[in-house]
Amino acid sequence: GEVTNLIKDSKWPTAGPQGYQSANSARFNDGSSDYLNKTFGTPTNEYKWTFSTWVKRSNLGAGQIFAPRTDGNNTGVIGFNSSNALDIYDYRSAYNMRYITNKLFRDVSAWYHIVVSSDSTLSTPLTNIYINGVQETSFSTSNAFTQNQANTFNRASVPHYVGQAGNGSEYFDGYMAETVFIDGQALAPTSFGEFNSQTGIWVPKVVTGLTFGDNGFYQNYSNASALGEDFSGEDNDFTVNN
Repeated sequence: GEVTNLIKDSKWPTAGPQGYQSANSARFNDGSSDYLNKTFGTPTNEYKWTFSTWVKRSNLGAGQIFAPRTDGNNTGVIGFNSSNALDIYDYRSAYNMRYITNKLFRDVSAWYHIVVSSDSTLSTPLTNIYINGVQETSFSTSNAFTQNQANTFNRASVPHYVGQAGNGSEYFDGYMAETVFIDGQALAPTSFGEFNSQTGIWVPKVVTGLTFGDNGFYQNYSNASALGEDFSGEDNDFTVNN
C-alpha cells in the first residue's frame, strides 16, 4: 500500500516533451506554523473545482495541504492523516464527501503529484483523485457528494489555507511546488503533468492555456518575498504567515 514510484532526492526528473522543469518550491515548517491563506470571493461555479499540487513530505503523520474552513462545522481538507493516507473530505455538520486512500504516503525522498477534481452538478457526482497521473480507485472510506450539494471548497467568504487545516494545527511539513486551483472546471491531471516518453515518469508541465475562474490561483513560489503570489492572472494572492 505504499506509493514510492516518484521523483527521488528532492530533484525533478528529466523534463517532459515540453521541456518544462519547475524551478521553485516553497518549504513549510510545521515547527514554526507556516501557512498561506486567503478568503475566497464569489466563485465562477461553486460545484466544480480542481486542486493540483506537487508535494514532498519531510515529517510523517497528519499534515494538511489545502483546506477551506469557517469553523468546526464547516471545513474541508486535502491532506494526510495520522496514518499517512491521503484524506479528502468536505464537512458541514456531517461528512458531505470523504475519501481515504488505502495507499500510504511515507516516502520522504519522493515528490508526489496530487490532483483532486470535483463536480457535484452531475447526476452521479464525481470527486476524482489522481496520484502521479493515475486515478486512485482503492479507498478505505468512499462517500460522494449528492447532486448539487454545496461545497465548502470554493465557497464565497470562506478562508482557504495552504499548508494547514485552518484550525491552528495539522501544519504541513515539507515542500510544495506548482500549486493550482481551478474554479469552475473539473480537470484531468494531464492539465498539469505528463509522462516522460523516455523514462515513463510523471513530470510537471508548463501551466498554460487554463481558465482559472474567479477564485482560481497558480502559486509557483518564484517570488521569495511574497510566496503566496498568484501567477494565474486572477490576482488571488495569498497572505504569508510565519
